[in-house]
Amino acid sequence: MNCLLVAATAKEIAPFIGYYRDAQKLVHIDMNIDVLITGIGMTSSAYHLTKQLHLKRPDLVIQAGIAGCYDKKLPLGTVVTVKQDRIADEIVLEGKKLKTLFGLGLLHANQPPYKTGWLINPGTALLKRSRLKAVKGISVNQVTTDRKMAQLYEKHFSPVTETMEGAALHYVCLMEKVAFLQIRSISNYIGERNKKNWNLKGSVSNLNHELARLLESL
Repeated sequence: MNCLLVAATAKEIAPFIGYYRDAQKLVHIDMNIDVLITGIGMTSSAYHLTKQLHLKRPDLVIQAGIAGCYDKKLPLGTVVTVKQDRIADEIVLEGKKLKTLFGLGLLHANQPPYKTGWLINPGTALLKRSRLKAVKGISVNQVTTDRKMAQLYEKHFSPVTETMEGAALHYVCLMEKVAFLQIRSISNYIGERNKKNWNLKGSVSNLNHELARLLESL
């Protein structure tokens, strides 16, 4: 199996890269793994991922990274897989109402690769095999720190995770018909601006532990 491991930044998957480079541990991972660092944001992610898929088509793409979380019942450091994603800030705000491009009639909610306005991972068997909690996610171009904006997203989309690259992965892989997984470790709760309350170190550690376990089990 050929697997493409994708991350926005090298720091997010550095522990796994070190693990993978250890010759004594390579025998536990029965696949070829290429690594792609896309840079932060959906535009950069979509461009570099699409270019790489055309250079070398993998059997599976795994995007790994940290994420903000709307559900405070999930402890920081929890690792999840995102079963469906969407670009949450492609919207129009009219007063206190949020209207999506689908709601405005500018896009059809079931126009490929969308299903009811969502970019849904069809690989249900792969999602189950990950043994991670499968959640809904949203992707944004600007990290959500405004409480009112966060409330609008929660009310309209009921997301668990928020990232800046997830929807790009889903869109590109659905269009290119390549199997994919998005796995995320919760580093902070949405709206928490004090980074002393974030768990970056723990979330990266947990992410890489689950990434190694996942790849060894495939």
